[in-house]
Amino acid sequence: MEQGLDYEKKIERLNAFIRDSKAIVFFGGAGVSTESGIPDFRSKDGLYNQRDIQFADYTPEYLLSDDCLINEPKVFFEFYRQKLDVRTIEPNRAHYKLAEMEQKGKLSAIVTQNIDGLHEKAGSKKVYNIHGTTYRNYCMGFLHHNLPADYIFEALQGKDAEEGIPRCPKCGAVVRPDVTLYGESLPEKAVNGAVSAIQHADMLIIAGTSLTVYPAASFIRYYRGDRLVIINRDPTPADGMADLVFHESVGEVLSRIEL
Repeated sequence: MEQGLDYEKKIERLNAFIRDSKAIVFFGGAGVSTESGIPDFRSKDGLYNQRDIQFADYTPEYLLSDDCLINEPKVFFEFYRQKLDVRTIEPNRAHYKLAEMEQKGKLSAIVTQNIDGLHEKAGSKKVYNIHGTTYRNYCMGFLHHNLPADYIFEALQGKDAEEGIPRCPKCGAVVRPDVTLYGESLPEKAVNGAVSAIQHADMLIIAGTSLTVYPAASFIRYYRGDRLVIINRDPTPADGMADLVFHESVGEVLSRIEL
């Protein structure tokens, strides 16, 4: 780990790492999207601390769980409608810099815990959404019909507004977002792709995550390289293992990368 380097020296070393790397993987969490106006989950200003009065009797974990979806779907979809509609949110400088890194052949993959789809919106192609994404929906019927990205929100404001539960126009089953809820397993295809990318990386940038949420936080143990960079507002359990640690915003640090 760097000792006694000031910010500008750390930026110089970051750029040196990137020049010497050919297969960089970016592992990101909620802090990557906060500059776009999406609150994180666990900070004092995060989503879990901004619950409206009608949700006061529920824990945030329950509101985003498969139990809530199955047993109290009206509650689940009202919370989802109010808190997780990111259709008008735009990518920020961190998302765009990562897309540029991929285009320049430096970044081999993004592994994200976020479900907002902003990496893809910024132009990134190789993205492993290990918690799923709100940009995909499917019905819970036998055939699992796929529905458009904005289907749930439009249905809750239109034909299914009275019931408060989005229904599949083909079979009438409940339509759910393709996100990993509490109580569900991570998507196997995304997990396998993410693990493989991290194993083959020669540089790993971890950003905007506390590294306290499992199993996602355990992914970094697959990294075998010697250029580990952590960018997070608060200290993480992995800071002592890193070659560079930044406590500035993700967008600020990534915007200083020279390609």
